[in-house]
Amino acid sequence: MSDAIQPILIAGRWQPSRDASSSFQAEDPSTGEAFGPAFPRSGAADVEAALAAASAVVEELAAAEPERIAAFLEGYATRIEARTEALAALAQRETGLSASGRFVPGEIPRTYGQLRQAAKAVREYSWTLPTIDTANGLRSHLAPLGKPVLVFGPNNFPFAFNGIAGSDFASSIAARNPLIAKAHPSHPNTSKALAELAHEALLEAGLPAAAVQMLYQFPRELGLELAGDKRLGAIGFTGSRPAGLALKAASDAAGVLFYAELSSINPVYLLPGVLAEQGEALAAEFFSSCTMGAGQFCTNPGVVVVIDGTHSDAFVAAAQAKFAAGAPGVMLSGGGLQHVQQAVAGLRQAGAELLAGGQAAGPGHRFQPTLLSVDGARFLANAEALQGEAFGPVSLLVRVADLAQAKAITRAFEGNLTGTIYRAADGSDDAAWAEIAPLLRARVGRLIANRMPTGVAVSAAQNHGGPYPSTSHPGFTSVGIPGAVRRFAALHSYDQVPDALLPVELRDGNPGGVWRVLDGQWSTADVGALA
Repeated sequence: MSDAIQPILIAGRWQPSRDASSSFQAEDPSTGEAFGPAFPRSGAADVEAALAAASAVVEELAAAEPERIAAFLEGYATRIEARTEALAALAQRETGLSASGRFVPGEIPRTYGQLRQAAKAVREYSWTLPTIDTANGLRSHLAPLGKPVLVFGPNNFPFAFNGIAGSDFASSIAARNPLIAKAHPSHPNTSKALAELAHEALLEAGLPAAAVQMLYQFPRELGLELAGDKRLGAIGFTGSRPAGLALKAASDAAGVLFYAELSSINPVYLLPGVLAEQGEALAAEFFSSCTMGAGQFCTNPGVVVVIDGTHSDAFVAAAQAKFAAGAPGVMLSGGGLQHVQQAVAGLRQAGAELLAGGQAAGPGHRFQPTLLSVDGARFLANAEALQGEAFGPVSLLVRVADLAQAKAITRAFEGNLTGTIYRAADGSDDAAWAEIAPLLRARVGRLIANRMPTGVAVSAAQNHGGPYPSTSHPGFTSVGIPGAVRRFAALHSYDQVPDALLPVELRDGNPGGVWRVLDGQWSTADVGALA
């Protein structure tokens, strides 16, 4: 380890921590060994400096020309794309996830792709939802919050959800809010490399240098204090439910908007007809989805519901065999390994039977593919404990007696990001679908047919959100442009304001062809052209 502690990005430049209480290193989870330089655990002085610097550039960034914002987002995307291989290798060492299998073909292109989508939304004004009511002299659009945004990045997506590069980052900047990123301590080297590219692109675009800042780590109590600071406009958080709820309580008390992804078990229903058609193939698909990335996806299939019968028996046996033969997966950290061990112990204590796996393995932080089972009656008797999230290669089979019990279990589910129903091609499951789907629909953000939930497309039609406790607000998505941008915006209405004094997308003329709601109709026309 180098004696020098890495600098932090505050107030537009890389500088030493003012008051680091201690330092930490990255860890290779495949071996459990620390490596690389030391990074600071910031104290109150660093946090205050970042918040003050962000607050000082709020007005300048809000007034920035959209083209400069778009140029920054595109410039940053180009820099990430050009360094794909090096960034992927860095992240692989810090996470144990595959550079060639995960980062190069998937997560890094997704990251620079959503930055470019955000740039496009900025140029098109699509995120602002311009609305004009000529009869009442009213015009409105979405606009910057007028305060900085704080983003907490998670451990499982070092690029696509990183506080300094991911969807929350792109969304906040697209809405012209200064951003303070809280990097995740599981991948500080990757975060630093990304922050360096972001800083370069920011300066090249001519935006205020303090518009993007990053801290690596700070004590829990300081994080709660920061979350409750009224100078913040909003917080984006992806992580555990306990941490998220603690931050939410602090932000709620201060009136700070809090958008959080907290937990999800993503129930999957395999109806009798489809099990008869392709039970063996579904067992393989289920195993692959559950163990992908060692199960460390927020859309991991954590619960699978089957109706008892000959074909469900065959499916369970096939799934059990695959889990029992599967290699242990590398967890993202020692803490992650402890959490999944505790979660499996909790499920067993609540009445679940262990069918396969359930043990830690070496070297490093590894955990066996784990399959548990419970009958429908026991699940209903202890539903809260049996739908706890086990963040790893773990799933619980719920074997129900009949369709009526399946419906009762659906009603017992908490809010989730996704819900999946597999139905037969011959139509034999259609009646069951009609019974279950409306119940499941009310409890998930995204309803999926005949596909495992793992994976989230970056699309304007996407909803990576859902009812509590999957997220803190069911009306917003953290993935998908322009929808994700609208979390970090305020609705501004103008009443009888002269045309020349209005924001450009609300004026009578529309030379840029912006899509607007003009007297109740989507249109690119000038005001008066529809008369």
